[in-house]
Amino acid sequence: MRSSFVMNQEVCQKRRRDASSMRESDRAARDNRVVHKTVRRLLGLGLLAGLAYAFLRKLPSRPETAPHWEAQPFPFPPQPAIGVDVEDSPWVEAAESGACPAHHPVKAKLTSGIFHVPGGANYARTVADRCYLSPEAAESDGLRASKN
Repeated sequence: MRSSFVMNQEVCQKRRRDASSMRESDRAARDNRVVHKTVRRLLGLGLLAGLAYAFLRKLPSRPETAPHWEAQPFPFPPQPAIGVDVEDSPWVEAAESGACPAHHPVKAKLTSGIFHVPGGANYARTVADRCYLSPEAAESDGLRASKN
């Protein structure tokens, strides 16, 4: 009987400890551990990111294949720089979608004999057969400019 009496007392039973029943020093120590753990994780991530960046910087760079652009006065969009990775022919075949490359921006329809310059009224909806370097190149090939 005596042993059951002792076991029912609060002295032998374990109390649950939560944040409200902890001493102030224990609570501060627990908070410090959480902060230190977070700081260590962030420093580790920063170190890994720095190593990855250094590794990527050491990789050889790819050659520049895109056309270079020249700035134009305000209302006009940038134009491709002539003489930089541009073919020597005055015209090239258009893509299957009818789009022209940036270095040959003038769209031409051979069936109608009309060419469209960028910024023209029907330029966006024209499906090109050929793309010309300039309007002068299209005119020298026997095409005429669109009326609008």
